[in-house]
Amino acid sequence: MIYIKYFIFCLLVAILLALFEIQTEGKHGWAKKLPTWKKSFKFLDALPGFRGPITGYHIYLFTMILFLVHIPFLFMKWDLRTEVIILSGYTLIAMLEDFLWFVFNPHFGLEKFKEKHISWHEDWIGPMPVQYIYVFVIWVTLFVLGFFII
Repeated sequence: MIYIKYFIFCLLVAILLALFEIQTEGKHGWAKKLPTWKKSFKFLDALPGFRGPITGYHIYLFTMILFLVHIPFLFMKWDLRTEVIILSGYTLIAMLEDFLWFVFNPHFGLEKFKEKHISWHEDWIGPMPVQYIYVFVIWVTLFVLGFFII
């Protein structure tokens, strides 16, 4: 039952974040038209799936979310298992949110979830950006560690 609650919670948060970002960015993904700083890093540009600039908007938004998901530690003692489960949920939310941005965005939808329509996800394997594969592997690792090993 705890896993079902975990997935439902992560999905709801991801949906709300995707809808928030659609309201903020409109059809211009990756903060293309927002008044935010953008910075490229050569070491990241060398990695498949991480080309292009990092935006201040995304850094601050996802750092804020990272802090918010740690609120339970204000009321309880920190422990490794809870930390890993929280980071697992954070990773799942980030991955789902990005995908749901395309699903719910009236300028995209599933029919346009393709490399030719999405310039900011440059590297793809089959039907998905390479970045999703990286994040999925990190999420599965954290999920298994948090719920079954630690």
